[in-house]
Amino acid sequence: MADFPKRFSTGRFYQPLEELEIEDFPGYAGRRPKAALILSVLWGVTIALHLLSWGSWLVVGLTAILATHALRILCARPMPEALPLPSTTDVSAGLQASSTQAPLNPDSWPYVSLLVAAKNEETVIEPLVAALCQIDYPTSRYDVWIIDDNSTDGTAQRLQALAQRYPQLRVLRRPTAASGGKSGALNQVWPDTKGDIIGVFDADARVPQDVLRQIVPLFDAGKVGAVQMQKAIVNRAKNLWTRGQQAEMALDSYFQQQRISLGGIGELRGNGQFVRRAALTQCGGWNEETITDDLDLTLRLHFSGWEIHFLLHPAVGEEGVERPLALWHQRNRWAEGGYQRYLDYWRLIAQHRLAPAKTFDMAAFWMIQYGLPTVALPDFVMAMLRHRLPLFLPLSSLALTLSMVGMFCGLRRTRPQPVWVSGLQTLWGNFYMLHWLLVIATMAMRLSVRPKRLRWVKTVHLGSEEDLRVDMP
Repeated sequence: MADFPKRFSTGRFYQPLEELEIEDFPGYAGRRPKAALILSVLWGVTIALHLLSWGSWLVVGLTAILATHALRILCARPMPEALPLPSTTDVSAGLQASSTQAPLNPDSWPYVSLLVAAKNEETVIEPLVAALCQIDYPTSRYDVWIIDDNSTDGTAQRLQALAQRYPQLRVLRRPTAASGGKSGALNQVWPDTKGDIIGVFDADARVPQDVLRQIVPLFDAGKVGAVQMQKAIVNRAKNLWTRGQQAEMALDSYFQQQRISLGGIGELRGNGQFVRRAALTQCGGWNEETITDDLDLTLRLHFSGWEIHFLLHPAVGEEGVERPLALWHQRNRWAEGGYQRYLDYWRLIAQHRLAPAKTFDMAAFWMIQYGLPTVALPDFVMAMLRHRLPLFLPLSSLALTLSMVGMFCGLRRTRPQPVWVSGLQTLWGNFYMLHWLLVIATMAMRLSVRPKRLRWVKTVHLGSEEDLRVDMP
C-alpha cells in the first residue's frame, strides 16, 4: 500500500482530529439552539424576499449559480475503476488477472478486518457469516468480527455454532450496559483488529464474493481514506416502496460518482464502507454522539485531508423497508443525522478546513437537500397571501430536473435494462422521493423545539427466503 502523503492539497499539514477545535459557538451551545437559529433565519429570509421587489431576482441568481454547478456534475466523467486483484484460484494456478497486471503474491496483500454489529439478527446472521467467510481473498489476509450487541433472540447461539465452522470468525458479545449503539460496538472492536483496511457491513448485507479483490486496489492511491460500495435493494420487487428505494439508491450512486470526479464530497453509507486504518485512527474511530455514524465519519475524514472513493460494481445488497411507517422512521433518522453534522461541524466548514471545491459542493447540496424543503412552508404561505407563485419555484424546478436526470442515468449505469423501463422507474422514483420534502421539513422544526435524546433505532430485517436470493445488478 502506498504511504499517505503528509499534506493537504492546499499545502497545509494534517492535524489530529482532537486539534481541530470542534466546539460550539459561544451562546449557541447544543444542537437545538443552533437548529432553531437556522430555522428562524431561513424562514425570516424567505418572508423578507417575498416582501422585497428584487427578492425574486436574487432567487433566480442563486438558481443560475446552482444550475452551473449541476451542469458540471452531469457532464463530469466518472473516475476509471482500478484493476481488481486476481482471483485466489488464478493465483494458486499461477495465472495473471489480466495482460496488464503482474502476478501478485497474496502474502503481500493488505490485511482486511470485516466488522458487523448485530442485534437480534437470527434471521439473517447465518447467510451473512457464510458469505463473509467465503470471500475470494486469501483467508490468511482477512478476518471477520461479529459484535453481538446483547441480542435477546437466537443470534448468540447461532454465532457460537458458526464460530466452530469458520476459523477466521471472531465473535464478541457486548454486555447489557454497553452504550453507543452501532458506533459503540464498532469502537469496542476495531482497535483490537489488525486490518490495514477495516470494512463494515450491516447484518442484512448480501456480500459479493469478489468484494475485497475489487475494493483493495482503490486504496493504492495514497489520499484515499475510505471507499463506499454501491448499495442495491435485494427485495426491490416486493412492492412500490422497495422499488422506490432501489431508484433512490441508483440516484445516490450516480451523484456519488459525479461529485467525486469533480473533487466534491464523497460520502459513506454505513453498509459496505471500507476505511483505511490510519485514517480511522486519525479520526478517533466512530462518533458515539450521533445517530448516523457514517455521515459523521464522512466529514471527519474530509476534515483530516482524506478522500472517499466509490465502487460501482459489485454492489452490496441490503433489505429495503417494506412498510410506509418503517420507511418514515428510517428516513427521519437519516435526515436528522445528516442535519446534525452541519450543526456539529459548522465552524470547521466556515473556517475553510475543506478544499474550496468541497466547500461549494457541500453548500450546493445542503441548499437542495435541506434548505429548499425547510423554506417550502413559509414560501407557500407567503405565495398564497400575496397571490403569486412560490418564490423558490425556479430552484425547485432545478432540483426536480437534477433528480430526474440523475436517477435515470443512475438506473442505466447500475442495472442492464431497456431504456423505457428505466424511464418508468425514474417517474415512480421521483414521485416516491417527494416524501423527503415532508421528512426534512418536519425534522427541521422538530429538532428546533424538542430536546433530543440519542436513540439507535434498529431496522427489522426479515431475511425471508425470497429476499435471501441475491438478485444483484
